[in-house]
Amino acid sequence: MNSAKYERRLLFLTYLFGTICFVRLGFYKAELLNQSFDKGSVILCAVICVLIAYSHFVIRKFFPDGDKYIFVFAALLAMIGLIMLYRLDITNEMLHKIDLANNAKNPIAATNYAVKQVIWFLIGVAGYISIVVLFPDLKRFAKYKYVYLVLTVIFMAAASLFGKQQYGAVNWIIIGGFSFQPSEFGKLFLVMYLGAALKNYKSFVNLIEPAFVVMVSLGFMVLQRDLGSALIIFGIAITMLYIATSKLKYIITCFVLFAAGGTISYKLFDHVRVRVSIWQDPWKYYSGKGYQTVQSMLSIASGGMMGAGLGQGHPEFVPVNYTDFIFTVICEDLGILMGFAVLILFFLLFYRCMRAAIYTNDNFSRLTAVGYSAMIACQVLVIIGGVINAVPLTGITLPFVSYGGSSMLLTFLSLGIIQKISEDGM
Repeated sequence: MNSAKYERRLLFLTYLFGTICFVRLGFYKAELLNQSFDKGSVILCAVICVLIAYSHFVIRKFFPDGDKYIFVFAALLAMIGLIMLYRLDITNEMLHKIDLANNAKNPIAATNYAVKQVIWFLIGVAGYISIVVLFPDLKRFAKYKYVYLVLTVIFMAAASLFGKQQYGAVNWIIIGGFSFQPSEFGKLFLVMYLGAALKNYKSFVNLIEPAFVVMVSLGFMVLQRDLGSALIIFGIAITMLYIATSKLKYIITCFVLFAAGGTISYKLFDHVRVRVSIWQDPWKYYSGKGYQTVQSMLSIASGGMMGAGLGQGHPEFVPVNYTDFIFTVICEDLGILMGFAVLILFFLLFYRCMRAAIYTNDNFSRLTAVGYSAMIACQVLVIIGGVINAVPLTGITLPFVSYGGSSMLLTFLSLGIIQKISEDGM
């Protein structure tokens, strides 16, 4: 009962925060574009709040067991992301009108990413609830190890065969105007495969096959020059390996092999060398390929601890602000303190996911929960580390916050599986 009460309090604060921000954006749009108050912002906020409330009601009413904070923290992060996407849409609409007024040859396109993201949020939540409602006990799925293996290899290899190059990496497939990263699906099945392969670990022999699968997956990421996904796959693998074996020597060996592979990639691929050079001295490349990294750091610094105010920053100076650099926009508008708040929310989400792994008695379920928790945590650390230049920049999304349909869907599916595991263990 106490848990339900605290969940409702946190959800109420989520609705309150979203309402304040969207109303502020309604006035901001009216002021910026010289029009009446934007009712669309309030309607969008209402749709999001109703969707979150209804989803929580369904899960709490019909499936009372398990950890509902997993969904609550994910919903709060998604709310923050949708607020910032709507704020960016307003800025792009203003820039679009300026370009049209100046008869620009290639005007900036007016965007509607926030509404699109709400649709993906709806699809993701539907997938989350479907897993909770329809899936039987997760331990039954451990026997499909080789199905997961085949699907992992197919999705990891897909971009190498059919991918299009974007920002130096060949990791996107475009079908009928819809683009997605097949490696995102590959990571989903890789975790399931490793969970099934490592659940009965007894000796080094049991590690040969999963080690080969991980190396093949990393090899495809190297061929696709997808540094971000390679780091995430490595993080997933060593975390699950340590939980399954408790052998530190295996982890040290993995780090040595990964360092050797990274060195070889650095020697072979100019794209990797450029990213490392920018990381070492971004100011040297400010007028070229280091521009976005430097602009990101300048924007965060200009916002300071408290931020310039929602709508008062200048995200138009930061490239790829809808996806890779949305954390920069958050820090500039709402302050570094808000950036820390987002990190804390991700930490709390990670904690609740790992808590599900601790309480379950099934090895496959435990390893699967750990794998998906590590996937989300690594993705957060890699992208936020990139935008503040703590690690070389990689082109991945910030879960729930950045614009990205496949990322939103797959992350919610991962959390749905963890939610199911938490029900079995509580």
